[in-house]
Amino acid sequence: MLCSASLLQMEAFQALPPERLDWICDRTQHIHLAPGEVLVREGEPAKGFFIQLSGQITVSRRSNGTDIPVGRHQSPSFFGEIQVLTEDVVPVTLTADYETDLYRLSCTDFLEVLHSCREFEKDIFRVVGKRLRGLESFIQNREKMAALGTLSAGLAHELNNPAAALVRVLKDMKPAILELQRMNLVYGQQQVDEAHTEQWVALRDRGFEAIINPKNDPLAQGDREDALTDWLEDYGIEETWKLAEPLAAGEVEPVVLEQLMDRWRDDSTELRDMGLRWLALSFDVMSMIANGLEGAERISTLVQSMKSYSYMDRAAQQQINIHDGIEDTLRLFAFKLKHGIKVDRRYDPELPDVMAFGSELNQVWTNLIDNAIDALNEGTPHDAPPQIVIRTCQKSGFLRVEIEDNGPGIPTELKNRILEPFFTTKPMGKGSGLGLDVVRRIIENRHSGSLMVESRPGRTCFSVALPIGVLKRNS
Repeated sequence: MLCSASLLQMEAFQALPPERLDWICDRTQHIHLAPGEVLVREGEPAKGFFIQLSGQITVSRRSNGTDIPVGRHQSPSFFGEIQVLTEDVVPVTLTADYETDLYRLSCTDFLEVLHSCREFEKDIFRVVGKRLRGLESFIQNREKMAALGTLSAGLAHELNNPAAALVRVLKDMKPAILELQRMNLVYGQQQVDEAHTEQWVALRDRGFEAIINPKNDPLAQGDREDALTDWLEDYGIEETWKLAEPLAAGEVEPVVLEQLMDRWRDDSTELRDMGLRWLALSFDVMSMIANGLEGAERISTLVQSMKSYSYMDRAAQQQINIHDGIEDTLRLFAFKLKHGIKVDRRYDPELPDVMAFGSELNQVWTNLIDNAIDALNEGTPHDAPPQIVIRTCQKSGFLRVEIEDNGPGIPTELKNRILEPFFTTKPMGKGSGLGLDVVRRIIENRHSGSLMVESRPGRTCFSVALPIGVLKRNS
């Protein structure tokens, strides 16, 4: 049985008179936990106020399918007061590390003793404040790391395709360049007149220009390939498709080839078709270079977006362009958006720059866009095409950013709770319930702005407002 001497080991209980301590001892229920035994699981209703006299309990929270330790209760200690006071579900799981003895006071009895002594009440609320700050700080850091992990996974996915393409290009270019060098040596030994050589070089250079700046006319390209295939077959070339496609990409016409190849028709050596193969291979190499550059530029753009997103090597607070931050975030979410979600940008071209904490605002866009994507993955009313609309404007002395999706909406009974810390509509382990709380804190506490939400089936809109007074126009 619990005795008053055990309670007096904890400072908060020293404020209670002896008769109240005896009252507590009479009303508690003894609980013994074996190592690994769970006292209460995340998401369960409050079970009362617990007084722990021996052993140790680990406090954990589920995140992305994994139980993450967030703290420990070492003896002697007490806990459970937050859920009794808020009448909310338990946000953590409590598991005994080894043999642990506790005493449970019912919710009703705890509230009675709490309100019977002002000093005890003050001590309890000081503990509540300290624990909430610690838990929120831990989970906010986890939220930031989770957002970074999501974006990093997306960045790796987006980098993989251009990087793999670049590797393929470099592998294919080596034998192609070696073959071109061999052809040049063979041709150079023939002492062909300079004017004829200049015609080939001019045709190659025109083809390079066509490949670097394509007209993107698939019908014309197809017609040209067909005409070249017919001419190459007539000339006696096997596997004409290997030459027709690159020659068509270089916008070469059969009549030009007829003129250039006339002198080689009766040649019995490889020179009979080497000019055609040299030209096609030259165009292939230029196409490889163009594709490699495109891949390298894509990689550079993604890396720059990540650097810009995190505001590396730059002061924390500075003049930033809101649109740049949103676009950096969208680029890093490309892997989630490419599966049928349309993004409709409705930006105000006259929007001024803002003095702000850039990386923190990007965390706002990350959370709001990620939530919109998750909502759209649940479906849209009447099977409408999934869409995110992003608007920016100046209105009533504020710079406003609206992020809207046409998903199923937020149920009316939940809309007033979504900004509460630890509240989440996502399945257990899929969300910490702090994403929108982080957004609210960044907007309201760090930027003196406001966050509003409107929702109905087919339209959920989060509006961020930043006071125009902290803004400065572009010079």
